[in-house]
Amino acid sequence: MRLSQMLFVTLRDDPADAEIPSHKLLLRAGYIRRIGSGIYAYLPFMWRVLQKVSQIVREEMNATGAQECLLPQLQPSELWKESGRWDTYTKAEGIMFSLIDRREQQLGLGPTHEEVITTVARDMIRSYRQLPLHLYQIQTKFRDEIRPRFGLMRGREFIMKDGYSFHVDEESLKKTYQDMYQAYSNMLRRSGLAFRAVEADSGAIGGSGSTEFMVLADAGEDEVLYTEDGKYAANVEKAISLPADAETSPFTTFEKRETPGTDTIEKVCAFLQCSPTKIVKNVLYQTVYDNGLTVLVLVNIRGDQEVNDVKLQNELTKLAEKFGAKTILSLSVPTNEIIATWAAKSLPLGYIAPDLGDDYIAGSKQVNSKFVRLVDKTAVELKNFVTGANESNFHVVGANWGEQFKLPDIVVDIRKAKAGDRSLHDPNQTLQTARGIEVGHIFQLGTKYSQAMNATYTSEQGEEKPLVMGCYGVGVSRLAQSAVEQSYDKDGIIWPVAIAPYHAIISIPNVNDTQQVEIAEKIYTELNKAGVETLLDDRNERAGVKFKDADLIGIPFRIVTGRAIANGKVEVVKRANRESQEIAIDEVVNILQQWIKEAVEG
Repeated sequence: MRLSQMLFVTLRDDPADAEIPSHKLLLRAGYIRRIGSGIYAYLPFMWRVLQKVSQIVREEMNATGAQECLLPQLQPSELWKESGRWDTYTKAEGIMFSLIDRREQQLGLGPTHEEVITTVARDMIRSYRQLPLHLYQIQTKFRDEIRPRFGLMRGREFIMKDGYSFHVDEESLKKTYQDMYQAYSNMLRRSGLAFRAVEADSGAIGGSGSTEFMVLADAGEDEVLYTEDGKYAANVEKAISLPADAETSPFTTFEKRETPGTDTIEKVCAFLQCSPTKIVKNVLYQTVYDNGLTVLVLVNIRGDQEVNDVKLQNELTKLAEKFGAKTILSLSVPTNEIIATWAAKSLPLGYIAPDLGDDYIAGSKQVNSKFVRLVDKTAVELKNFVTGANESNFHVVGANWGEQFKLPDIVVDIRKAKAGDRSLHDPNQTLQTARGIEVGHIFQLGTKYSQAMNATYTSEQGEEKPLVMGCYGVGVSRLAQSAVEQSYDKDGIIWPVAIAPYHAIISIPNVNDTQQVEIAEKIYTELNKAGVETLLDDRNERAGVKFKDADLIGIPFRIVTGRAIANGKVEVVKRANRESQEIAIDEVVNILQQWIKEAVEG
């Protein structure tokens, strides 16, 4: 392609609304254009990248025996109500675009396709002889992000590969799950990306086991915790670890002490001269279930630990049925204004004890009359601990479970693991931290959707059983931008060869020099004929502008028909490391073919 004929406009300065390097560079280099909040046009360079990523994804999926299809983006709300996720996606998470058509029917724009594919399976799968079955699609998805940001990383419209498998049992599911683990690893490796597969939380998708595939990058939204031995890696939302050992308590007898102005852990420790590992911290949460009921939650956790909100939400979701609900709409630490709407009397905030009385809650149909009480495992083993006294400016010391305070019935692991913690599989290994961008996620769904939507098959014994399902997603557009976030420099993008829009760009320093133009045209024709995708920068611009643009758009190899042609050579510059060498004109095609092969095959 000739650059003079392309829709190619670069920006000198970073766009004001772009926050991370990859977003800035894709806009500046003319790959994408913002149309609205979280909505982008994929321009010709970007579309070539997306096609290459899609092709790698397609090849790896097809190699596993998965079959490609295309599912509707417009989905009837009835399907989502069958699965029980309509309220979760339209109210709790609020990420589904919903609409009413002219016949007053409620529809949603697909953020994901579990319900649709389960409907297909319910209608078409009858016998165990049809299983296992694995279908996938590459398609645009829609999510009403409350705060679209980072370009293609968190947009309201994006390209995704989602696949769904159906099985007779968990054993068959696990085989496909492992096949997907390998296929996803292959996709990222072939795309030229450094990545890590980590244990993850299943979130609103549901199911038992799940693995995220994280492209490692400093601007990643997710924190990954891992061990150097390579035997453990998890998203911080899911990560587990051994906390530091609690120190010996300096208090041997129980007493109430005045502790003025000590409404934080740091202030209590300074005042009482004790370690935060000897404090039981009592954290108040408020959750609203999908039936409108507000439930107040009191969490007891060791003073040096933080509550993992995702783990807490998972535990409270398990209790939904107890309150006549299916799921959670919201979970938060209530503000003073919110507390005032349900509190029967003033709460001793900052000085709450584990036995805070239910009489602090005013009677109401909308608010549960009792606290849900949870204790984290870190607090269970503490002896002679410090905690609040349910009275402002007072704490108690030397307290014990079973003596001064009743241990809550629900003992859970809801602490947030952090870098420096000891690993469970080997306490000699400490957790390290890295930032990552989630580009893929695979789930073992089990029978969550098939049971809810009555999707069954007839077993070999003639029994009707629910289909066992798996779900596998890759963000195609997200992966493309994550490649930029992982590899760039002060001058622009550095594309991995496998997914670069073009392999090479020929820069003609002076388009008025007949010899430079002729040699450039000759190499351009021969490279493209040999399968080396090549751009020809034939614009009437200064050489410096052309070199600057070539660096900005990140094409892996730049060929310059400059002074070296007097010696029968051209200058070839590798974008990745700026290595420059002069190569005989007749050898350019063979050498570039070899470099590309080495880069793609690794």
